[in-house]
Amino acid sequence: MAFYKTLLIFFFVAACAAFDAMAQLSGDYYSSSCPKAESIVRAGVAEALKNETRNGASLLRMHFHDCFVQGCDGSILLDDNATFVGEKTAIPNINSIRGYSIIDDIKGSLESACPGVVSCADIVALAARDSVVLMGGPNWEVELGRRDSLTASKDLANKSIPPPSSDLKALVTSFSVQGLSFKDMVVLSGAHTIGFSRCTSFRGHIYGDSKIDPSYTNSLKKICPIKGNDDVLASLDFLSPHHFDNSYYTNLIHKKGLLHSDQVLFDDNSADSFIQSYANTPPLFFKDFADVMVKMSNIKPLTGKQGEVRKNCRKTN
Repeated sequence: MAFYKTLLIFFFVAACAAFDAMAQLSGDYYSSSCPKAESIVRAGVAEALKNETRNGASLLRMHFHDCFVQGCDGSILLDDNATFVGEKTAIPNINSIRGYSIIDDIKGSLESACPGVVSCADIVALAARDSVVLMGGPNWEVELGRRDSLTASKDLANKSIPPPSSDLKALVTSFSVQGLSFKDMVVLSGAHTIGFSRCTSFRGHIYGDSKIDPSYTNSLKKICPIKGNDDVLASLDFLSPHHFDNSYYTNLIHKKGLLHSDQVLFDDNSADSFIQSYANTPPLFFKDFADVMVKMSNIKPLTGKQGEVRKNCRKTN
């Protein structure tokens, strides 16, 4: 009897493991359990952008920074606890990631409509897509069914998210570790067509890099001196910072990329042809951006019985 009991337990565990392995993300994941999930998220994002347009770029960046640490699992939302130091205070996040309260508000609305159903990781993925769409960019189907992580890692965030001072080799390495190609890197960098960056992030570029338009440099030096004004903001895309378009690539061609990690993409290297194509053909950029966002959103998601669906995005259940 003990043998058969052990055998049954073995098959049960194996079946659970197989279920987790087969679990996949899908576009209609919440069609029965929470049919209004996407509309609730879209309404929350629309309200956030109404309050401050900059929130759109913040939510898009949050998704990127989440997926590059442990996969797209909502780990970036976790506060520190007795077990781990979270990602919010990591160098790439502490003065860069905004919008946590927006996710909290959306989660609250979803918990009222369908308690314990929609994961925080899925909210982040949907909010990024909706931000792009509401700011004039492309639409895409967000595959859903991610589960939320039980842990976070400040150390991994510091190691995995490329800083604005990155050279091309470092960028390629950071993206390839996540399973993203050279082209994917160039496409995702186009997200910098919206949003802002602090003086501390681009100071080294405007004072130490000769491969930047002098008139553009001089305009930036007026607001970002060698010392001081660390928190002063400049548009990542000075032409249309509040509209998702392809002008980011046009800026690079004219040597007006705000960050060093932007401008190194157009510097007589293999990225140049992609950048010229996207600068000349907006629909091509929109199509490729939508495709790569789907790919990025599928970086190591937790599915099946992995992780959990948090009731509060800031802490585990």
